[in-house]
Parts: sequence; C-alpha cells; structure tokens
Amino acid sequence: MKKTEFSKEEKAEIVSRIRAYFDRELDPIGSLPAEFLLDFFVEEIGPYVYNRGLRDAQAALLKRMEDMAEDIHLLEREEKILAP
Repeated sequence: MKKTEFSKEEKAEIVSRIRAYFDRELDPIGSLPAEFLLDFFVEEIGPYVYNRGLRDAQAALLKRMEDMAEDIHLLEREEKILAP
C-alpha cells in the first residue's frame, strides 16, 4: 500500500491543530512532538480510518447502483406478446 504523505502546508496545518488541541485539552506540546504524534497516527491508525472510508464509499456506491437498477426497472414497459 502507498504510504500516506502530506504536503508541507498540510502537515503544518495538522501539526497546528494537534498543538491547539493539546493547549486546549491537555498540556502544551511542541512542534516536533506534535509531528511525531501525527506520524504515529498516520502509520498506526490511518489504515483503519482509510479502510473505513473505502467501505463507506463502497456501500454508498452499491446503494446508488441498487437505486439505479430500481429506477431502470420502473422505466420498463409492458411487452405485448405477438400472435404467430
């Protein structure tokens, strides 16, 4: 599986959010520990979140396909049997 990577801007934003969360809810945390925490979450927890997203997308797609099949069925017209 391809490794999840973020642009510098994305990583800076995520680290900023981690630090803000720690400031608000726990003890202040520096940038480097926040980056390590981000790396941990991406590596250890990210696959679970990613796979859940894939399963949710697949379920949504299957539901849409079922709805489309039903819509197509509703469009069908009665066929008349021709006498030989």
